[in-house]
Amino acid sequence: MHSATNPGKANTPILVTSWDEAVKKLGFSYDWKTYTLCEFMYSHFQLFGCQPVIFCNVLDFTKSNTDLTANDYPVVDHKAKLPFSLINDDNLVVKKGGEEETTYIKDQDYVVVYSEDDDACYIELLSTGDAYNEGTINVAGKQVKVDAVEDTTIVAGLNMVDACMSTVAVIPDLICAPGFSHKTTVAAVMATKAASLNSLFGGKALIDLDCGASGVREYSEAATAKTDSNFVDDNQIVCWPIQKLGDYRFHMSTQVAGLMAQVDTQNGGCPCESPSNKNFQMDGACLEDGTEVNLTLEQANILNANGIVTCLNFMSSGWVCWGDYTACYPADTDVKNYYIPVSRMFDWVGNTVVRTFWSKLDKPMNRRLIDNILDTCNIWLNGLVGSGYLLGARAVMVEDENPITDLMAGIVKIHIYMTPASPAQEINFVLEYDAAYVSSALIREE
Repeated sequence: MHSATNPGKANTPILVTSWDEAVKKLGFSYDWKTYTLCEFMYSHFQLFGCQPVIFCNVLDFTKSNTDLTANDYPVVDHKAKLPFSLINDDNLVVKKGGEEETTYIKDQDYVVVYSEDDDACYIELLSTGDAYNEGTINVAGKQVKVDAVEDTTIVAGLNMVDACMSTVAVIPDLICAPGFSHKTTVAAVMATKAASLNSLFGGKALIDLDCGASGVREYSEAATAKTDSNFVDDNQIVCWPIQKLGDYRFHMSTQVAGLMAQVDTQNGGCPCESPSNKNFQMDGACLEDGTEVNLTLEQANILNANGIVTCLNFMSSGWVCWGDYTACYPADTDVKNYYIPVSRMFDWVGNTVVRTFWSKLDKPMNRRLIDNILDTCNIWLNGLVGSGYLLGARAVMVEDENPITDLMAGIVKIHIYMTPASPAQEINFVLEYDAAYVSSALIREE
C-alpha cells in the first residue's frame, strides 16, 4: 500500500506478526471498502490479538495510478490537506502557490504524512525550510487508482498462496478475501487453493454471502443463495451477515478468522475446537447498507442447518459465533468433512506429518526408517490423545496398502487412524416426576 513507510512488494506474500509491523509494511486506512486488507489487519491484531498473518497486497500503486493534476491547496497550521490516494514518490512536485515557479524540496522544505484518522494525506511544511510560512502551495503528482482491483486481480493474488512456503516458510491454513469472497469466481479459486496448497497441504477458505442490494437480505434467502453460488465445498466456511462494532463494519469471514485463531491458540495451536458459541467482537449485525439483522435462535439454527455460520445474541452471553458446519453440509454427511473442527483436525494432522517427515525423503527405505517414522508419529498422536485433542489415534503400515511393486519403487504408505471429537451440539436433559420422593420426603416412619 502506498502509505506504508517500508512497503512490501505487491503480489508477494508478506508475513507480519504485529500491528506495528503490518502498518509499516502495508500502510493503514479506515476506508476499508477501498483498502480491504486494513479491515482484516485491524480485526486480527487489535480485536483478537492473534498472529502471524500472511498478507498479499494486490494493489500495485507503481502500476495502478493516475495523474493528480497540479492544483493550489490552502495551508492551515503549516499543513495542506490532500487526498489520501496521493503517492509520495519521485513524481510528487510541490511548488509555491499562485503563479510562482519556486519548487520545494522534500525532507528539506516539507514532509508527507498519511493520516488514517481523517483519511487524508498532509503536506507538512518544515520550520527549517523556505515554505514554512506559505499560505498556499501547488501540488502535482500521482495518485492510486483504487478501482484497478477487480476479480481477476484478486484471483491472481490467490495464486500466490502456493508461494507462502517458499517465501515466508509458513503454511496458511485459513484463506480470506474480505470484500471479494462473495463473488463466485473468487470463492471457487479460494476453495481450490485451500484443498491443495503446494499439492501437499490443506486448509479452509472463509467465504461471505453477498449482503449488498442484490444479495441476501433475509435469513430465509441465505440457503438458496449459498447453493446458487455453488458454495458447497468442504474446504469452504460460509458466513452471513456483516458485523458492526461502533462505527466499524466487518465482513464476518474476517472476524471468524480471528476467532478461530484465538480458539486455536487457547488449545496450543491445535484446531480441535469449534469457534461456535465463542464471543465475536461486535455490538450488532447488519447488511451492507446498514439494515439491522437480529436473528432468533430458531432463525440462526436454520442457517446452521444449511451449512452457514452466523452470529447470535442469546442467553445474555453477548454476540457469539453460531455454527459448526462447513459449506458441504447438509449434502455431505461424512463427519470428517462437515464438522469444522473435525475437518480442520484432518488438515492439521496431515499438514504436520508432511512437514515433520519431509526430511526423511530420499533416505534409504529400510525397516529402520519405517519404524522411526511409525514410532515418532505414534508418540505425537498419543500426546494429542492425552491432551484431549483427539479421542484416539494410531499410525500403522498396512500390508495390503503397500504392494511389493510400490516398495520396490520407493513408495511407502503410512495409514493414520484418528478420531477428533465432534462438537457437543445438543445436551438433552430428560425430566421425570419420581413419585417415590413424595413418600420419602413426607412420610415419617414411627
